[in-house]
Amino acid sequence: MSDELFRMEGICKSFPGVKALDNVSFSVNKGEVHGLVGENGAGKSTLMKIMTGVYHADEGEIFIDGKPAKVESTKKAHELGISIIFQELNLCPHLTVADNVFIGRPRMSGPLINDRDMHAEAKKILDELGIDLNSHTMVRSLSVAQQQMVEIAKAISYDSRILVLDEPTATLTEKEISQLFDIIRTLQKKGVGMVYISHRMEELSQICERVSVLRDGQYIGTRTLKEITMNELVNMIVGRALENKFPKYTRRIGDVALEARNIRRRDKFNPSRYKVNVSSLYVRHGEILGVAGLVGAGRTEIMRCIFGADEAESIELYIDGKRVNIRSPGQAITNKVGYVTEDRKRDGLALRLDVLYNINMAHLRPLSKFGFLNDKAGADNAEDYRQKLRIKTPSLRQMTENLSGGNQQKVVLAKWLCNDVRVLIIDEPTRGIDVGAKFEVYELLNRLSDAGVAIIMISSELPEILGMSDRVTVIYEGMVNGELDAKKTTQEEILYLAAGYNLLEDKQALPRNAPAKGGVSV
Repeated sequence: MSDELFRMEGICKSFPGVKALDNVSFSVNKGEVHGLVGENGAGKSTLMKIMTGVYHADEGEIFIDGKPAKVESTKKAHELGISIIFQELNLCPHLTVADNVFIGRPRMSGPLINDRDMHAEAKKILDELGIDLNSHTMVRSLSVAQQQMVEIAKAISYDSRILVLDEPTATLTEKEISQLFDIIRTLQKKGVGMVYISHRMEELSQICERVSVLRDGQYIGTRTLKEITMNELVNMIVGRALENKFPKYTRRIGDVALEARNIRRRDKFNPSRYKVNVSSLYVRHGEILGVAGLVGAGRTEIMRCIFGADEAESIELYIDGKRVNIRSPGQAITNKVGYVTEDRKRDGLALRLDVLYNINMAHLRPLSKFGFLNDKAGADNAEDYRQKLRIKTPSLRQMTENLSGGNQQKVVLAKWLCNDVRVLIIDEPTRGIDVGAKFEVYELLNRLSDAGVAIIMISSELPEILGMSDRVTVIYEGMVNGELDAKKTTQEEILYLAAGYNLLEDKQALPRNAPAKGGVSV
């Protein structure tokens, strides 16, 4: 552990209008898992991109084994034994596991690819890491967790001594996280030094020895996790104490805003069974309805049917008691229903377009006259919501892909808020954003509920479900398996329902019959 493997000193990096890194230093020891934390926009990704040759530093030096090194490109980084696994996996789904492990570097016999040697080498790497995968399997058939393991095997195939893991558990279940940690410990024993970037504070104490904090592009400090509490670490990250993870709030809940009945959609891979089969689900004005369930339970599929993004075999929708027809996102927008998707980068934003366009994209008709967009009205509208949501950007003309995750999430929210939604579906609202940005999103959701917006919040984080919801609807295999009062229930009860069981009569469950005005029937 005492052998320093990698060190960066005095790293500076500027982009137009922004100083991303200002005199930052960072090191990794042999066989160490070193946590790197900070709010979105703190400079973590920029530092790692310099480390792996994606960016070049304006100032500063890099040392490997105590000797100066030039990391001029990703190819040079691989030659030096440095690899990174990004949060968005970079695999070819139509190729096999072995093909992906050695992508761009196939094993050759003369002018021909030697498939046998390539699969044998891939199997050897997988076995050494304790990864139970067939090298002949097509990547498209693998789960997200298995694909991540292929990425790790690919990184190790470069003889990597330094490995960067960027939010590796963002889309994993608890069991899959445990498997990932086992692989990380195996790599530790081999002497691999790792940088572990995560917003999940509880994971750091499980897997890291030290943690370094960046804030606003500056190095704040490095601590061993044995000498610092989580509250002290959060204080270092945000620059202030966060006494409560969730803002205290009392909501004024009104009448039923949206009710969905008889939602049915068959599983396209197995048409004999229903992927979605919900008798009734409702949310009231000013209420936050938490939707919980295990990964793959069908939570997102239900909401996509309600929003019209997926075609349902049957569905009845009522907004403020009136039957409405929503068969497309356009019809949902017309009925003042918004949907913040789980994957903001793929489904929620046009990353290569500017902030101004992304805020206005669902609001173009009100900003147009005689079929022509009013540029001034669009700029005024975007600036108004930039200020209301405190979106950090040097300009509305900044490309959205250059914003931090927390600010990207605010842009997605602004897109729907300027459309004056009355019902907002928000899927994994704080995935991939830091503790400070999380608190801001929570405050924003509370302000929306105060304005009478009905909010349906899907979340895999049970503390978030309990901390922000008024009611909790639990989904199991595409069906509602129960409804709970968020203020009276526990994580254990939610998990019990999520696993497909029924709560005992003496548990704190709401009556299972539907209320007089809207309700859940199971």
